[in-house]
Amino acid sequence: QVQLVESGGGLVQAGGSLRLSCAASGRTFSSYDMGWFRQAPGKEREFVSAIRWSGTSTYYADSVKGRFTISRDNAKDTVYLQMNSLKPEDTAVYSCAAQRKGMGIYYFHYDDYSRYNYWGQGTQVTVSS
Repeated sequence: QVQLVESGGGLVQAGGSLRLSCAASGRTFSSYDMGWFRQAPGKEREFVSAIRWSGTSTYYADSVKGRFTISRDNAKDTVYLQMNSLKPEDTAVYSCAAQRKGMGIYYFHYDDYSRYNYWGQGTQVTVSS
């Protein structure tokens, strides 16, 4: 079992920045690839960003590429999402998720939410215009 707790959300003006954190506890954090998803009211959950267990590969949705940066610190069991140049359309509940990594060379289904094993409760991000 892995417990995930997000923090760092809030209200920010367009063009501003926020840094989300997701602290993990339970199983070995480095055994999991991690992802961030978001869901706005009335919309489906969408992939935002993901990072492999080693931190060597990162992935981004086109809508956030160049503005958001994902990183992780396996010594602190934490994954981060630095969000810059925020736009009103970034307003959503942001959730982190953990996907158990495969053995050897494996395909990381980074944008498929059904592949993730554990989820946090989410943190609200609101961007005002």
